[in-house]
Amino acid sequence: MTKEKVFISEADQYLFAQGTHYDIYKKLGAHLSTEDGVQGVYFGVWAPNAAQVNVIGTFNEWNEESHPMQKLGEGGIWGLFVPGVEEGTMYKFLIYARDGRKLYKADPFANYAEYRPGTASIVTDITGFDWKDSKWMEARDKKDMNKEPMAIYECHIGSFMKHPNNGTAEGFYNYREFADRIVEYLKGMKYTHVELMGIAEHPYDGSWGYQVTGYYAPTSRYGTPKDFMYLVNELHKAGVGVILDWVPAHFATDAHGLAEFDGQCIFEHPDPRLGEHPEWGTKIFNYGKNEVKNFLVANALFWLREFHVDGIRVDAVASMLYLDYGKKDGQWLPNKFGGNKNLEAIEFFHHLNSVIRGTYPGFLTIAEESTAWPNVTSGIGEEGLGFSFKWNMGWMHDFCEYMKLDPLYRKGDHYAMTFAMSYNDSENYILPLSHDEVVHLKCSMVNKMPGYPADKYANLRVGYSYMFGHSGKKLLFMGQDFGQEREWSEERELDWYLLGEKLNQGVHTYVKELLKLYRKYPALYEIDNNWDGFEWMNADDAEHSTYCFVRKCSSGKNNLLFVLNMTPMKWENYTVPVPKKKKYKLLLNSDEERFGGWGNEIPTEIMAEKKPYHYKDYSISFDLPPYGAAVFLF
Repeated sequence: MTKEKVFISEADQYLFAQGTHYDIYKKLGAHLSTEDGVQGVYFGVWAPNAAQVNVIGTFNEWNEESHPMQKLGEGGIWGLFVPGVEEGTMYKFLIYARDGRKLYKADPFANYAEYRPGTASIVTDITGFDWKDSKWMEARDKKDMNKEPMAIYECHIGSFMKHPNNGTAEGFYNYREFADRIVEYLKGMKYTHVELMGIAEHPYDGSWGYQVTGYYAPTSRYGTPKDFMYLVNELHKAGVGVILDWVPAHFATDAHGLAEFDGQCIFEHPDPRLGEHPEWGTKIFNYGKNEVKNFLVANALFWLREFHVDGIRVDAVASMLYLDYGKKDGQWLPNKFGGNKNLEAIEFFHHLNSVIRGTYPGFLTIAEESTAWPNVTSGIGEEGLGFSFKWNMGWMHDFCEYMKLDPLYRKGDHYAMTFAMSYNDSENYILPLSHDEVVHLKCSMVNKMPGYPADKYANLRVGYSYMFGHSGKKLLFMGQDFGQEREWSEERELDWYLLGEKLNQGVHTYVKELLKLYRKYPALYEIDNNWDGFEWMNADDAEHSTYCFVRKCSSGKNNLLFVLNMTPMKWENYTVPVPKKKKYKLLLNSDEERFGGWGNEIPTEIMAEKKPYHYKDYSISFDLPPYGAAVFLF
């Protein structure tokens, strides 16, 4: 296919310097091009402090002198058309720093990179993919996700499942092979979205993709950019949304990456008190620089436009908002008002969310923000950061700490489990049980639970019932939906063999039932961010460590009652206050033997009686199983 001529105009340079060239990735980088009838590649790079930049690669046998680039203007962009260069060519930019150093840098805008431990960029063509997801894309942009079900499966491709026969030590499935397996799994389980970790190119597997060198390149661990497009396309055809982990907070210090790119700090702040994370050993982006903001905003748009991604989960937002995050005295500088808020990062979030959500209302921006920063999920143009959703880290912490307790002591911490509803209407929340909760000696979800194995799995079932009943969208890390017992490691696949065990298969079946229930009944997702969708029936029964609440939808029909027992005791003839004199139909009993339970039965229908209890005129009574979760329709 003949390519049009690529060149970088004065207008391109001007807009990039202003921070508003949202298509800059189509100009900088390496692009197949035709000049005067000759096909080749146009190379462009931003290196404002370089004395000279040359292109080196397999096309010139890495000759350091043969292909000097031309500096195009005062903004520091360099360009060069090289005839005869073809797709698949490896290359780097050789940057001559003003102090005489020679720096061999990968292309910040490359769309494809050499398989690690190689560090070269690779010329590739990301145009021309035959997308088949137009129905999905059209429907997505019409949805208000606050009122839609969102149950996210957080997934790391390299350790989801290992390939038995691909002949490499890593055993990676490529994106296309992975597509077949993940689509089948997500459709079977009824997840609505998948959140993929570690897609942008990164040098070190152990960083899980959170220390990036190639922001514009899907990692070559699993194939080509078009292989990744195939994965997204197949997920969309199956009705599954795709969210990417996105890391604008910091970047890797590897020599071929962005750090001191042209011999000076152009992507990071030159003052280490503003430009380095001492705990993480990474560099912090300089959000006060227009070109850096442009690099990041255009990058989010790149994944959205070119790869049809449906959302980004923005990692480590708190570390961006606070200048002193993870730093000791003397390791940070206050802002111009003397405070610890990063004013440039705040402005960056306003810019990012207004451009993306203002143009693509169906696209999700999700903040992993661990503090009480106000108005993270505000509307565009309102006071606030402008994100679609925020991870509820407070709920996650309280939930995990409570569930770890011996049941004898849970009554002393009873209100940890009710606290999140006291601030639930302040943001649009996602309830996350992510990879961070099942690493670094924190134990897997099932091994956080107290007791013997049967108790642990019963605890997990009732805990997940609470999660799916609670206001807020849902996120569950891979393996935790079948009771993975070991902590997660990026080096090995999930312990799929556990599905042959009764307790694991029981949890897996139960989570599938919860997901089916969640997607079937609008009461569980339609009103997530105010009290119209949630009502406590009894939040105060600390003595029995039970919780009773109702989820409601706008129609007033098909509401759901949740009754949860957080102890190993069977509460006989347990009384539950209810809102109406109606028949309560049992939808789910976590103690069924098919879920790995003990088989205690609950009546399939219970008629409410006019027996006032706990501020309600009506109540029902039944035997509540140990660690039992009962869900009723009324």
